[in-house]
Amino acid sequence: VQLVESGGGLVQAGGSLRLSCTASGGTLSSHSMAWFREVPGKQRALVIYNNNNGLSTYSADSVKGRFTISRDNAKNAVYLQMNNLKPEDTAVYYCAANPLGSNIRQMNSYAYWGQGTQVTVSS
Repeated sequence: VQLVESGGGLVQAGGSLRLSCTASGGTLSSHSMAWFREVPGKQRALVIYNNNNGLSTYSADSVKGRFTISRDNAKNAVYLQMNNLKPEDTAVYYCAANPLGSNIRQMNSYAYWGQGTQVTVSS
């Protein structure tokens, strides 16, 4: 499965962005999906997660109420809607697919990763 993110960019604080993650070579509906983010000098961290049947969702405390994950199985895509962005949300964002839906905070649970997309929030 190949994952490709898009939609990153520069936005002012308080603004919104929607990141897209499209897949080829496999079906995302059979995978649990997540978005991680990474800033220089820090470990890549789980932001938000959604299992393959959509019944289990996790959001990091820092993004609760602002970020939403969604899927479009017909387009084989996953999205990250980010509202009320803050400068501390600045990072490279990665989508990732977890075939087993287990150990969701551990990077090695995710078999497939996108290349990342930069999100920069100015104050």
